[in-house]
Amino acid sequence: MTFKSLVLVIAIMAVLSSMSHASDPSPLQDFCVAVDDSKSAVFVNGKFCKNPMDVTADDFFRPGLNMAGNTSNQLGSAVTAVNVNNLAGLNTLGISLARIDFAPYGLNPPHTHPRGTEVLALFEGTLYVGFVLSNPGPNMKNKLFTKILHPGDVFVFPVGLIHFQFNVGKTNAVAFAGLSSQNPGVITIANAVFGSDPPINDDVLAKAFQIENKVVDYLQSQFWWDNN
Repeated sequence: MTFKSLVLVIAIMAVLSSMSHASDPSPLQDFCVAVDDSKSAVFVNGKFCKNPMDVTADDFFRPGLNMAGNTSNQLGSAVTAVNVNNLAGLNTLGISLARIDFAPYGLNPPHTHPRGTEVLALFEGTLYVGFVLSNPGPNMKNKLFTKILHPGDVFVFPVGLIHFQFNVGKTNAVAFAGLSSQNPGVITIANAVFGSDPPINDDVLAKAFQIENKVVDYLQSQFWWDNN
């Protein structure tokens, strides 16, 4: 192998290695507490950094996850997220957390996290959970992976894949989820497709879902609840 070929191989391996990381970029300092102050000099991972001399323990603290979310809604679920937007000390650290409460037969509907893998631990109740793989080859269906979870069980949802959690029990359920991003984002499939503003053209959705335009109109007229 020539020297140029060796350099090229090393360069390709370096690129592939950097692409393989599932979390946010590693910080180059101990912390970067987010602050909404455009006069700050440092801008990292979408947030300004607070002056380290002004940082306190409260920047890394958030109470309240002992309190259940309000599940009195159409979905019967509530997600209480802890991310860089409400816990500034998470900035650049590449992690976040969520508490998910379910009423009996409550649903956290099919959604994706475009920037983070999710690992979910069930504390109370019984959940039917699953995720769907990305598009396979021609004439193949997207594979579905599902599991029934009981207290103490853990399940992983890979980054970017559509997934859901459904309370199949007659009692409330509580789960906690860790995500590999300070701000993993969430795209609720039904809300995004049928509740966008402005709405997606009827003909596009009718052809995509192979349904009549009037069905699209009906779905777009519904109120799509956001449980986050």
